[in-house]
Amino acid sequence: MSDTDNDQKTEKPTAKKLSEAADQGQFAKAPELSVLFSLAAAIAVLGFTANATAQGVAEYAVGIFSSFARSPVEASTVPGYLADLMRTIGTGLLPVLLACACAAALVGGIQSGFQIASKAVRFKLDGLNPVAGFQRIFSKNTLIKAGIDLLKLIAIGFTLYLGARTLLADPLFTAPVEAAYLGTFINNAALSFFSRLLLSLGVIAALSYAWEKYRTGQDLMMTRQEVKDEAKNSEGDQQVKGAMRRMARRLMQKQMLDSVATADVVVTNPTHFAVVLKYERGRDKAPVILAKGENRFALRLKALAAQHGVPTVENKPVARMLFALGEVGESIPPELYQAVAEILAVVYRTHRFYFHQLKTRRLEAAA
Repeated sequence: MSDTDNDQKTEKPTAKKLSEAADQGQFAKAPELSVLFSLAAAIAVLGFTANATAQGVAEYAVGIFSSFARSPVEASTVPGYLADLMRTIGTGLLPVLLACACAAALVGGIQSGFQIASKAVRFKLDGLNPVAGFQRIFSKNTLIKAGIDLLKLIAIGFTLYLGARTLLADPLFTAPVEAAYLGTFINNAALSFFSRLLLSLGVIAALSYAWEKYRTGQDLMMTRQEVKDEAKNSEGDQQVKGAMRRMARRLMQKQMLDSVATADVVVTNPTHFAVVLKYERGRDKAPVILAKGENRFALRLKALAAQHGVPTVENKPVARMLFALGEVGESIPPELYQAVAEILAVVYRTHRFYFHQLKTRRLEAAA
């Protein structure tokens, strides 16, 4: 394989590459989606609050105009009028603004996968590079974005044209109608205009996001050498973790082997399992598992127990249950209290000399 093949970005980005890109804010994002969602949210909220808002504005206007005769406009009364005006306007606009903010946050989370791009806000010196700036201005991506912006302008203009043509065909402009019809006309005109606007923006947003998705995917493509290097680094990390696990396992095995000399008994299978137990009256609430092992390590435990004269008892079911349910350094499971107590009772009767020496051995180990 030639070096040229290794330098070509022909491989899809790995999960690590995608995660790092998302952390740096490099993911498909289309501003048109935010505009579309915000506009849709605003229209939806207005559909529920428009009547109440209009009634509030009407009551405010009636109150203002009817109070002019009793309270003239003066420097002392203007702040009150402005406060009432801001309260009336705020009551109608606040739900719309909140809906737009929530919609913008939602679409941003959808595009980013609800990940926080912690590195995207960092200052980058590349932004001050004039050569890179010219390359961005005259790049293929800029030309496509310009085409999308032109498409937005054409779509909005065409929507306005169709809306105006539909409105001019209304009987309001050609025949006498009742005054109440004006409200119906405004409502129908707004619904017609905004529905067409949402449809056109939806098409444009879909095209824009599709392009951004494709462009981002192409930018994140990796060469075969990059994939190999990442895999090698990952394997290196796994080797380090594996070495640490092996070291911890060896250390634990050494501690278990050292504890055999101060044990009360070793319960065996007889060859597959070996569990080392200790019980000190007045100190331990129940027998404690000092060590356990299977196969070769079980044989090492048994050999070490024989070397130090530790009693060994063969009990297959108890050894299996102790090995399966017990944890090193913890008391035996409660369901095995009776079985282990019987084993210890036999050992205490038959190995009195060993337990006489065991007290001295434990004192020396503690010291």
